[in-house]
Amino acid sequence: MTQDKFNSTRHYTQLTAEDRGVIEGLHHTKGFSIRKIAARLHRAPSTISRELNRGKTRQLRSNYLSYEAYYADTAQILHEQRCQHDYCQLHLKGRWHFFFNWLTAKVKKAKFRLQSIDGYCHLFKRLYPAHACPSTPTVYRYLDRGLLPLDNTILPEKLRRHIKHAGRHRDRRNKRLAGTSIEQRPQAVNERKTFGDWEGDLVKGKRVVNEPALLTLTERKSRYELIYKLPDYHAQTCLDVLQRVINSKGAKWFHSITFDNGSEFALLDRVKGTQIYYCHPYTPSERGSNENANGLIRELIPKGISLHHFSKTYIHEAQKVLNGRLRKSLGYRSAADVFQQFSQPRRTVQTPVATF
Repeated sequence: MTQDKFNSTRHYTQLTAEDRGVIEGLHHTKGFSIRKIAARLHRAPSTISRELNRGKTRQLRSNYLSYEAYYADTAQILHEQRCQHDYCQLHLKGRWHFFFNWLTAKVKKAKFRLQSIDGYCHLFKRLYPAHACPSTPTVYRYLDRGLLPLDNTILPEKLRRHIKHAGRHRDRRNKRLAGTSIEQRPQAVNERKTFGDWEGDLVKGKRVVNEPALLTLTERKSRYELIYKLPDYHAQTCLDVLQRVINSKGAKWFHSITFDNGSEFALLDRVKGTQIYYCHPYTPSERGSNENANGLIRELIPKGISLHHFSKTYIHEAQKVLNGRLRKSLGYRSAADVFQQFSQPRRTVQTPVATF
């Protein structure tokens, strides 16, 4: 085989795991030089030389003296790691270059994080169908490996997740419910088949009863969010504000609302125009849509900060951002679009944030 053939990239192929096994066996056999190994594998001597240099690892003898040796398994692992890095760099600079630049600009320039990573991927596909777009898990992997000028701080939900431990569940179902139990809620509501069924809760800044709070209402079918600022979170205040919301928007919007069993909601069974249901004590998962929405609100309004510092305009903008996000559960439509479809198909829905 001529040297010209070795130098031709047209005939070059990567060393396989079997080739590396042969290299290890011959390299450890007396009398086999690099050129003889290359001739046996029909490779260029430079290829074998580079492979031996790149695949060597430091070993420790029984007398604690170190030495370098070539082992096929280790060399194969190192090769795969290099290929993975080269693959990532290739797509950063080539195939997905436009998408990653677009994503970086969107995230860094936005006052709020307008979409989830999944939402950004599908929005990009809508806006630029001719450009290649990676999958959502691929973007997460790039973030984890530090290959983008972004990091996981843009994913607060991911950062605050805790590993669940077995054997720490407590049975607290004996606490008295404030009103009608969620167990009596119709199956059609549980399966999200009907429109106008809501979940509600309070988002608090400082946990002082006379501090302002946010009453958040999430429509179960569309995931549409309404946010109202309360001057405090006394039970009577929650009752008065919720009644004003229902009166102002119309009972046709509110077939039912499900709250937790907190003391601030103890008077809500007196509300007129809708049916109030109460979750089991200490079971926020029974209001999963609202809990998820409250977690997104925490990106914009962190815990421990008084809500006196957040204006009506800011809260309205936050509500608009949440309702404009593309959601996988809605087929990558926004909550605002789905809500408009079911509530007022022929008119634009306007839901200003009220402060009472």
